[in-house]
Amino acid sequence: MDKSKILGLRTTIYKVGDIVEAKNWYANVFKTEPYYDQPYYVGFNIGGYELGLQPEERPSTEKIESVVSYWGVEDIQSVYNDFIEAGATENEKPYNVGGELMTATVKDPFGNVIGLIYNPYFQLKD
Repeated sequence: MDKSKILGLRTTIYKVGDIVEAKNWYANVFKTEPYYDQPYYVGFNIGGYELGLQPEERPSTEKIESVVSYWGVEDIQSVYNDFIEAGATENEKPYNVGGELMTATVKDPFGNVIGLIYNPYFQLKD
């Protein structure tokens, strides 16, 4: 059987009204500085995955929640609380979705949904 041509998820991009403000906010909540920092794109390396910020042509905090990327965490309640304290707003409080699996979502100050997940069943493949 041929190996999949799909390498896996690489980047999640959040559209923001003020890229400088967003860069500072994301650097604070993810406790890391961007590896790429330009007026048209800011990229962070979060545990080997890219979180990207792009400026919006027409800034809006009203965003569609059709797809949510979930960032893995060990202590979902603690991380959720940290995001709320940093200025995110509550979207879905941490809850058990089955077994030990827990998810939560918050909205950043720019209206984007940020997913958090505790999933002890998932392991990255080499």
